[in-house]
Formats: sequence, C-alpha cells, structure tokens
Amino acid sequence: MFNKTIALQKLAEIDEYSLPRHIGIEYIEIGEDFITAKMPVDHRTKQPFGILHGGASVVLAETLGSVASYLCLTDPVKQRAVGLEINANHLRPVSEGWVYGKVTAVHLGRKTHLWDIKITNEEGKLVCVSRITVMIVEQV
Repeated sequence: MFNKTIALQKLAEIDEYSLPRHIGIEYIEIGEDFITAKMPVDHRTKQPFGILHGGASVVLAETLGSVASYLCLTDPVKQRAVGLEINANHLRPVSEGWVYGKVTAVHLGRKTHLWDIKITNEEGKLVCVSRITVMIVEQV
C-alpha cells in the first residue's frame, strides 16, 4: 500500500524544519496498512492547565494522515497530498509521557483519501479519535 522506498529516516528528514519536528513527533513504524508515530506530552504540547493540548493531538493526526497519503502517491514528483478536512474527539487527558498515533485507511480514491487516526496514552487507553480527508492535487 505504501511506497516502500521511503524509510522512517527519510520521513524524519522531510520534517526537519516543520511543526512535527518542532513539537517532537517521531515516526515509529511503517506497516503494511498503517503508520505509527509518537509525540511527547511536555512544555511544547501541553495547554496552560498542564494537560495535552487538543490542537497538539490534531497536529499528530494530520501529520500521520498527510504522511500516509504522501506514501500512497503514484507520482510524488507531480502530486501533492494536502489536508482538506479534519475532525477530532478528545476522550481523556494526558499530563505526562508520550502519546501514540496510528493511522489506517478508510478510503483511498484517485483524488481523495480518508484516514482514521487513533491516539493512545502509554497504557494503550484511547486519548483521541480523528479522521482526516486528504486531497491529491497536481503540483504546479
């Protein structure tokens, strides 16, 4: 399903000067039909009341969905994957440690991809559920 020539290290290099790197997102695994990443719950990702900021969870979700679509492009030189719509339900607070995101496909069309992202805490309890629609556009 995913482009196997792009390794985890290449994904980290692509993110070098972007928001995912700034807040500490690290890719863990590219599986047959999923990608996982982790994000720290620290001063970069907490809200003023000491718990994980919902916006940080959405950044993790959008990062995973966008990267998954990027790895599905038939011609990454001529195509670009861009977020079209995202939603998130925040289910449980996290005040320290790491959260883990796992993205799986719901629909992979020619022009749109729909992804499901589940974010869990270190105990494997669900923290956030998100869906993102990604549009595939021609690069100009």
